[in-house]
Amino acid sequence: MQLFHKPTKAQSIVNFILISSSFCALYAIVSVLLLGPSRLVHVSKTSQDVPTPTTTVYHLVFGIASSKNSWLKRKEYVKLWWNNNTKNPMKGCVFLESLTDEERARSENDTSLPPLCVSQDTSRFRYTNKGGLRSAIRVARVVAETVAMHGNDSDVRWYVFGDDDTVFFPENVVKTLSKYDHELWYYIGAHSEVYEQNRVFGFGMAFGGAGFAISSSLAKVLAKVFDSCIERYPHLYGSDGRVYSCLAELGVGLTHEPGFHQIDLKGNTFGLLAAHPVSPLLSLHHPDYTDPIFPNMTTTEALKHLFEAANVDSQRMLQQAICYDRWFSWTISVSWGYAVQVFPNHMLLPEVLKVQETFKQWRKGNMLAKSYTFNTRELHLDPCKRSTVFYLDSVSTGKDGIISSYKKSFQNCSDKAESPKKLEVIKVVTNKLDLNIKQLKAPRRHCCDVLPSTARDQMEITVRECKDEELVHMH
Repeated sequence: MQLFHKPTKAQSIVNFILISSSFCALYAIVSVLLLGPSRLVHVSKTSQDVPTPTTTVYHLVFGIASSKNSWLKRKEYVKLWWNNNTKNPMKGCVFLESLTDEERARSENDTSLPPLCVSQDTSRFRYTNKGGLRSAIRVARVVAETVAMHGNDSDVRWYVFGDDDTVFFPENVVKTLSKYDHELWYYIGAHSEVYEQNRVFGFGMAFGGAGFAISSSLAKVLAKVFDSCIERYPHLYGSDGRVYSCLAELGVGLTHEPGFHQIDLKGNTFGLLAAHPVSPLLSLHHPDYTDPIFPNMTTTEALKHLFEAANVDSQRMLQQAICYDRWFSWTISVSWGYAVQVFPNHMLLPEVLKVQETFKQWRKGNMLAKSYTFNTRELHLDPCKRSTVFYLDSVSTGKDGIISSYKKSFQNCSDKAESPKKLEVIKVVTNKLDLNIKQLKAPRRHCCDVLPSTARDQMEITVRECKDEELVHMH
């Protein structure tokens, strides 16, 4: 007699599933008893899972170094970029050596400018540089004093420092700093344009007039050790050298961002601005030492005109696009929001990208004083063989995108039919530029196209993203 029946294949599968389920349930019960529920599954989100809110101007604090003698005039420069709107108010202070009660009250009622603060006494610190000013110590301590004022504000991610004649472009500063993790130690700025300046003061130093940024995590540590550190550097010339030296003692090097501009140049800076690197425009310095950036305007009027474009499309400011006109064999350089140049011949792209030496050197001296940290090319001796320049006239937004119009700057030269000097107006059509983090980390120059036109005195150009394998070259 057969007492046990051999199970069928289907019954074997069912039995296996039941046994496996029992073991899984038993393992879960034992695990909860021995290890606790937190060791099994992390149901709740960790801080790393929660996305970090986008960095805005609200997360920045500006420390601006000034003096009673300079502030009266230079506050007009600060007023250009300071925006105290109610939604995302700017944070920061302008530091003076002294302040009357009347001046303090007037400052508190003027929302178009940052509040005024009085620097702390620095008489206890030594200053032995015979060629400099003792105020360099007071200006250097703006870093420590700004951090002390906002150190308990958990919303602060970055501290940005500059002079009262540093013209910032805050939206671009925010966008650029968003590439970096403010919880890490970052010291971000730029060199001087002049080789000799960097050789003397240091290639690893962020020049203070250009402006520089320090992450909040680093700034808090720097503020604690700053006074003990600057005791060791009484011989240094400026404030930025003291900041750099203290950061070097902490083991932190400079992260270079070419959009900060020291402008250690004099005269006409057109060549530098028209050949801006593929990087957001972050600052301009020394407006009192250079010509107005637009003709037939005062310095302040010219900067206001520049901000008319910046307020429409800040990220595209001074971004250069090169295109070639096949019909007339022209080379065209668009520096958006500032100027368009039309060269009367085809030029190789690397030549167009070089900075034209329209400016004068910062200081007289040997050849090193005229050696720059970028590629340059001399202006043609014959003005009629230089590019025809069209300066920004207006910017408007419509259904077709952003239209910027540029008018010809007067030149008494050839009027041949094939000469670009017959042109009077150039219109440039673009879409608003909004770069993501990847595009900021791996920037690429945009392309442009010359559109057909029936009017002989006008040209229309579109600026767009280049295709993957598109080359910009002469035809």
